[in-house]
Amino acid sequence: MDVSEMSEEKLDKKKTLALRKKHIGPSCKIFFSHNPIKIVRAQGQYMYDEKGQRYLDCINNVAHVGHCHPDVVKAGAQQMEVLNTNSRFLHDNLVLYAERLQATLPDKLNVCYFVNSGSEANDLALRLAWTFTGHKDIITLENAYHGHVSSLIDISPYKFHQLSDVERNQSVHVAPSPDVYRGKYRADHPDPATAYADEVKDIIDRVQKKGGKIAAFTAESLQSCGGQVIPPLGYFQQVAEHVRKAGGLFIADEVQVGFGRVGTHFWAFQLQGEDFVPDIVTMGKPIGNGHPMSCVVTTKEVAEAFALSGMEYFNTFGGNPVSCAIGLAVLDVIAKEDLQGNALRVGQHLTDLLEKQKEKHPLVGDIRGRGLFVGMELVKDRLNLTPATAEAQELICQLKEQHILLSADGPHRNVLKFKPPLCFTTENADLVVEKIDCILTELEEALGLKSHNSPGVEDRGKLKLLTDENGHQSCGGFAHKREGSPGLPQRQETKRLKT
Repeated sequence: MDVSEMSEEKLDKKKTLALRKKHIGPSCKIFFSHNPIKIVRAQGQYMYDEKGQRYLDCINNVAHVGHCHPDVVKAGAQQMEVLNTNSRFLHDNLVLYAERLQATLPDKLNVCYFVNSGSEANDLALRLAWTFTGHKDIITLENAYHGHVSSLIDISPYKFHQLSDVERNQSVHVAPSPDVYRGKYRADHPDPATAYADEVKDIIDRVQKKGGKIAAFTAESLQSCGGQVIPPLGYFQQVAEHVRKAGGLFIADEVQVGFGRVGTHFWAFQLQGEDFVPDIVTMGKPIGNGHPMSCVVTTKEVAEAFALSGMEYFNTFGGNPVSCAIGLAVLDVIAKEDLQGNALRVGQHLTDLLEKQKEKHPLVGDIRGRGLFVGMELVKDRLNLTPATAEAQELICQLKEQHILLSADGPHRNVLKFKPPLCFTTENADLVVEKIDCILTELEEALGLKSHNSPGVEDRGKLKLLTDENGHQSCGGFAHKREGSPGLPQRQETKRLKT
């Protein structure tokens, strides 16, 4: 069967949506719920709907080297024709992939456990830490997200923030997000890295006074769901020192940001400097370019302690020959096409363009990121940093109408996040920012906001904000009059994209 046959629409869109509502759990949300996109194929940085309309994908960090990359597809198909079995049998793909993967990491990180998702990887990382240390308490970051299984919901404030203190796991402790834009210690602080690290030390002291013991500190190397947060240099080193002194381990979650996305380095934790090496690294999403696979890499000491626990670790599909063939192909493509270098070059170009938007548009509060992991935070005023949540959602909806896919995250869902496939080009960046510029101009005109020196938009144009079933603000919630802004459609009745 050729690609054209496979990408043909089997059901009309209404039937697909009706069957989804009937058979798929209602908590499984869909992009643009008021008018969802039906995607039937993808290639590179583009996705195509059932009518052949092309969308530029600015958010899919899973299709790391590009959707349906032919080399990756070929590697998986060829191995699947020969053998796919579990890792209890010897197979070259497993050990060759482990060797290639380890070569990208510091020497001490040399033992691999292959699993199938970022959630599995982070869950196993916790087990390794608990077993090695004999301790139970975990320190996580504000707004963090590490996965969907129960152990990870416990350490993901992004998910459990709505729970009462009684419902939360009492052995999990939340440190402030090291956000130097709107966090507790900001860019004007003389030493935000030390100040944020001292917050972790204070948590350790409080836990120990109550008789607890720290098993691990876990953090995304760059926070993604938390709002594209870039920790200040030196933060991880100081946190690691405090945690290790307390007998704990440092877990770096690279599920979102690894494999060259940051441009200057292959792993985002390396941005902190050569003197920082985690005890455990988890990886997922981009590792298989859409194929379900992931990995935990740790030290020999941690792995030996896990083995001595007496409980064998076996994962039916983790490290199977097909997954490892795909993983090897992804590494080959990253190297062959210089995608890490492309992330650096195109990411810098994108960041430069967005910085110019910040100079031009008062709604743009901050631009931050590394490589092709970039955040653009929208605010109603730059003094109080009031989140421009509705404006962010309006911008996303209008981009979708112009066939560009972007999303927002962060605790206020006002941070536009760029994390496209690494084959993203400077021309793609030019197009996206050009569209953003036009939409922001129209939004600011509709709100009566004229220049970046304006006091703010909170009282300029009132927004009637709808809410979806989760209580989030709605997409297209602008209900004020828009004379002089014919390009801004009335969409008061529509529901907001949950991205």
